[in-house]
Amino acid sequence: MNKKAIPYLLLLPTFIFYSVFWLTPVAAGMKEVFIDINENFSLTENFKLMFQSELFGQSVLNTALFVAISVVLQYVLALTLAVLLSRKFKGAKTLMFISMIPMAVTPTAVAILWKTGLISDGWINSTLVTLHLIKEPISFLSADGFSALLLIILIDTWTVTPSVMIILVAGLQGMQKEFKEAAYSFGADKWRIFKDITLPMLKPSIVTSIILRLIAAIQVWAIAVMVLGYSKVPFLVERVAFYVDAVPGLETSRKLAFTLSFTTTVIVLIVSLIYLKVTKKSSVAGGKK
Repeated sequence: MNKKAIPYLLLLPTFIFYSVFWLTPVAAGMKEVFIDINENFSLTENFKLMFQSELFGQSVLNTALFVAISVVLQYVLALTLAVLLSRKFKGAKTLMFISMIPMAVTPTAVAILWKTGLISDGWINSTLVTLHLIKEPISFLSADGFSALLLIILIDTWTVTPSVMIILVAGLQGMQKEFKEAAYSFGADKWRIFKDITLPMLKPSIVTSIILRLIAAIQVWAIAVMVLGYSKVPFLVERVAFYVDAVPGLETSRKLAFTLSFTTTVIVLIVSLIYLKVTKKSSVAGGKK
């Protein structure tokens, strides 16, 4: 047997698996996007239906705001924790263990945990009243608009920050201490070392973590639905779930679900490519300097 063919033969089962269980459904879904409710081919009909659908504009705005705010907030918190934990102070392992607890909680359990806390007589209000921080329970679940969006961002941040932190911690642990020691010997302060040595060397981990968070943030829906219900804080993927779960059986619902899924996929791809291009340009510019 030709040795060059062996790797392809070993990968063949994976290719077959993805072709049957991923590529085929994706191709079928893409076909549905360009077939209208009258079973005629149309490039624009389903997209017109999507643009005219209820809460579509709000879902796009909410998704954009969620991505912008949550990714920045989670990255700053994760980087701060990663740098702190990399110093290996007394109690660092305990802090690492506590910080990683949200990673072990499933999205459903996260929604249950926070929903039971956010109700009027939940554990959050009970704790705040006991500590005399508030006099009357706060009706968190009655929040709407931007306040409801911030509520989902905070819950998502509690859930996701540890996974971003782990990627950054791994990147920091792979750094060679000799670079920092050399910088100290030449009189550089901690901020200069962090800005000019730590961050550039951490860039592969930063790019990986931010791309993963961008993709996940654009596809947010489960926590919003399980905590606040459908349509309270609409997102792009939340609309897909709405048309599949809340109003199934209608031909327009089916077409809207497929079209929204396709649109979200395209947005994820475009955002990832733009981010990679921007980071590549910045690294080239930095290298020339």
